[in-house]
Amino acid sequence: MDEVVVEKVLRAVEQVPPGRVVSYGDVAAVVGIGPRQVGSIMRHWGSNVTWWRVTNAQGDLPVEVLARARPHWREEGIELRPGAPGCRIATYRADLEQLGHDYARATRDLPHAAG
Repeated sequence: MDEVVVEKVLRAVEQVPPGRVVSYGDVAAVVGIGPRQVGSIMRHWGSNVTWWRVTNAQGDLPVEVLARARPHWREEGIELRPGAPGCRIATYRADLEQLGHDYARATRDLPHAAG
């Protein structure tokens, strides 16, 4: 995996404000790569960033990941969706336009080719 792409994804995730979430696809759109790439990067290198703020398109996390995310969500005020392993993404989704601006600022020092 290209280390610049990894760094871009991690920096994008770090721009998601507390109490907000984004989907893998949201991060992918900001960075200019595919959602599966985002998932792979988060799985391998995401443990030192705010990983609990990245969900699937429905706002869900795998059950074993949700168990680790719940204390973070509780602290940030993200409520679980009744009967589901996640949150209401429409309620908690970060402002994607703002995320794009914050990402551009946070990655100024990196090469900016897509991906």
